[in-house]
Parts: sequence; C-alpha cells; structure tokens
Amino acid sequence: MTAFQRAVDLGYRYLETDVHATADGVVLAFHDKTLDRVTDRRGRLAELPYREVANARIGGREPIPRLEDLLSAWPDVRINVDVKDMPAIGPLVKTIRRAKATGRLCVASFSEKRVAAVREELGPNLCTSLGTSGVLALRLASYGGWLVRLARRGIPCAQVPPAVRGYPVVTRRFVRTAHELGMQVHAWVVNDPAEISRLLDLGVDGIMTDRLEALRDLLVARGAWHGSHESPPPGGRT
Repeated sequence: MTAFQRAVDLGYRYLETDVHATADGVVLAFHDKTLDRVTDRRGRLAELPYREVANARIGGREPIPRLEDLLSAWPDVRINVDVKDMPAIGPLVKTIRRAKATGRLCVASFSEKRVAAVREELGPNLCTSLGTSGVLALRLASYGGWLVRLARRGIPCAQVPPAVRGYPVVTRRFVRTAHELGMQVHAWVVNDPAEISRLLDLGVDGIMTDRLEALRDLLVARGAWHGSHESPPPGGRT
C-alpha cells in the first residue's frame, strides 16, 4: 500500500497490479504465485487461507494488500488488473461486483481465456485488453494489411512490451493500426527515460513504469501531464 500511496501522492490516477486469490477467495494485489520470493513466509497463495497470508510481510515490513483495499482507499483511481491465475477469476468477479467497480478497472492477462471468462461474467462494459493472439493479429495487421478489418470485439486497448527477444512489437505502424481500429496502445514495463520518450513519440497512449517521477517529468515537459495536483515544473519533485 505504501507503493500505491506514493504513486497517488505524485498525482497518478491510474495504477497497475497483478492479482491472485487465496484458497478462501480473497483477491490480492500481488505478482507472484507464492510467498517465497519477496515475503518472510512460504507457500502457494491459491492453497493458503487469507488468515495465513495476512501474516506475511513483503521485505519483512509490508502486508500484502487486497484489491479491495486499493478500490476503497482511492475511489477516484482507476486500476489495471493483470489476472495471473485461473483460480483468481471467480473471486475477482465477486470483488468487482461487491465494490461496484466495473467502470474503474481494465482487466488484462497473457491468457485470453482468463480475460474472456471475466468479461463473460461482467459484460461488455468492462474494459479489457487484447490477449496474446489478439496482439499477434494486430502486429500482423500492422505489417501485412491482411487483418486491417480486425474485429475489435469491444476491446479498447492493447497492452504490450516494446519488444520481445529483440523483435520490435511497438512500432509506428503498430500504433497507427491500433488507433485505426479504435484501440489504445499501452507499453510495459518501461523504465528508461529515453525509451519512454521514444514510445511517446510513436504515439502510445499509456506507459507502465516503475520510474514514477521520470515518466511524470517527461509528460509535464511535453504538456501532456493529466494527473491530479498542480503540475510541478520539469525536473521538479513533490
């Protein structure tokens, strides 16, 4: 929660997190399937009750936040949710419904099956991003033109890395094709300011980054910062 609070304090109103669910259906804002790597406890989240997971501390200090904690703490913030595991789908749907947060979330996943399952439950008004095959189709369309009439299926964005194993994914043509189809392009995870600038020059609509100040300062310098609070001068800090 400290990390999310820091982003909100800097003026961001879009957050991104991965989600898993515990054995008893509590949805966690957490990347790993297990506690082992970054907490002082061990075990697979999907096999543990929340009462045990609640005792784990990230880096020995911070508890693992629930998605519900994020939704209630900042009601004006929108959240991008990457569903990391099939067992999280049912609890995620229940959490979104309980919080009445369908309009505040964008659901993503490498697995199109996971995204489709959540979308089927919550309806077409839920924002979702393209899965792997959809991104591939968009990439092929941007080169060959044979999928120019790619069906949008109501999916408003493609969330992709700038490149995969040295092969460029986000190109000017890729961005242009997405925009022609009415879709935004969000690039992840980009921490180098020069690469952020390059992607912004290509016309991407969103950047996922760990370098919060760097991204904000670049957007301020471009006159494109739309976060809350008074914008700091380029290079400034709050």
